[in-house]
Amino acid sequence: MASYHLSVKTIKRSAGRSATAAAAYRVGERIECQREGRIHDYTRRQGIEETFILAPKDAPDWAQDRSRLWNEVEASETRRNSVTAREWELALPSEISAEDRSQITRDFAQELVGRYGVAVDVAIHAPHREGDQRNHHAHVLTSTRKLEAQGFTAKTRVLDSAKTGGVEIEAMRSLWAELQNRALERAGEVERVDHRSLEAQRDAALERDDQLSAEELDRDPELKLGPAANSMERRAKAMAERQGREYVPVTERGAVVHAARQARAAFRELRERLDIARETYGIEREAGHGRVSAGLAALRAAAAKERGARAVPEDMKERLARVVGRSEDRDAAPKPERLTYAQKRLKEIMEKDAGRDGQAAVHRLDGHSDPELGEEAVREARKPSVNERLKDVLNKPREKLEIGDDLSEDREAENEREIDRDRDRGEGHSL
Repeated sequence: MASYHLSVKTIKRSAGRSATAAAAYRVGERIECQREGRIHDYTRRQGIEETFILAPKDAPDWAQDRSRLWNEVEASETRRNSVTAREWELALPSEISAEDRSQITRDFAQELVGRYGVAVDVAIHAPHREGDQRNHHAHVLTSTRKLEAQGFTAKTRVLDSAKTGGVEIEAMRSLWAELQNRALERAGEVERVDHRSLEAQRDAALERDDQLSAEELDRDPELKLGPAANSMERRAKAMAERQGREYVPVTERGAVVHAARQARAAFRELRERLDIARETYGIEREAGHGRVSAGLAALRAAAAKERGARAVPEDMKERLARVVGRSEDRDAAPKPERLTYAQKRLKEIMEKDAGRDGQAAVHRLDGHSDPELGEEAVREARKPSVNERLKDVLNKPREKLEIGDDLSEDREAENEREIDRDRDRGEGHSL
């Protein structure tokens, strides 16, 4: 799943860092720092897919010489606590091609050049061989001073000011999301990224009356593992894969993150089933079928999706059983009992046990309830219960659509559970 991540960091002398060392490490080259008299040699570093430098049109020719560029950056700063460079760290979608990843990174870097007049040094990295193979990312290192024909001049204070810095970074975050989404669309992917906070996304979903999306976004940001825990979990995953067994987290943080990701995956599966049910219902209604027949067709389509999901090693019901306790996992304080919007919709669309009026449930797929069902509908509702007619109807042709037996048991279990979801390698994603 595509995820969003953009972080901005500074290279500070007060922290013992230098722009020359930062550049050499990210691009995997050898740079001699004239100010420090040190050589930073990272030529043996692997996993660097592409590097390039972008500079303003009137920049001097030496701007394309990486060693000269960053030594000039160091020379332009005279204070002991100077911020010599700024780094924009970007997560790249694994769903698009390497060429597209390169292009959107170049577009982002070019926007930095045009917007702030700085020099930009880009390094695109491949996923770590022992880590998540979707973790394509880029390091975009920029100067903190404008680069003009005579060299580095004024500081880019717009990014440092408390009044303007946040606004500028938010604008670049929005641009990065837009570039990714365009590339995902060109690649035929349905997934999209969002640079906004979870709270902002949820408020937007409520404004457009998308209750299911709002419920999905009602969660905490994903916990950060940190380098040590992340390394331990990577080794545990690799060991489980070699031994052919299920991965079990070995750290507390890893367990929290793993459970949150399982919850997100389970919620996505449920939402896919709801979408399939709605789409099937609409198609059947357009084909001239009645509400009952269209609703039963929708339920059967959702049941077929669920049967396909059973091919995976872990049943979705078992996964939901571990993640439905939102109040237990997130807040020990007592909360009023209520059904989430997802549960209500699941009950309306997926549940149809022997004690309920089947047509009333199907009728709600139209988005409303009609109390005047008519005598024929009443007789239909009073027929033998669904559970008594299950085995004989699953194999009937479409014009005799009914509901399948294996669907009712799973629905009954799912309707008792509260569904929660979490996202974003990008914390947002995502950040």
